[in-house]
Amino acid sequence: MSVDRETVAKIASLARIQMDDAALEKLVPEFNNILAWVEQLGEVDTSGVEPMTAVIENHLRLRDDVVDADPLTGGGVRDAVLANAPAAEHGFFGVPKVIE
Repeated sequence: MSVDRETVAKIASLARIQMDDAALEKLVPEFNNILAWVEQLGEVDTSGVEPMTAVIENHLRLRDDVVDADPLTGGGVRDAVLANAPAAEHGFFGVPKVIE
């Protein structure tokens, strides 16, 4: 596939980028080089390669979800916090219903 000046102008128009003629002419070979590189990638034999989401294997470090009961560090004070709420429902803050 080859890109000409009109195609670059169309891409610039779609991206809402205003370009003069010199800039359009400069981008034509750059787009063609990018397309040639993509075509070159298509020639690589990847039949024996397993699909992956990342090059480096990542593992999530999980921890137990434990509520800290110490009131100094923020846990175990739900009833005291909800006592300040204008409306508390089923252990949560009650908020007015919003319908648009």
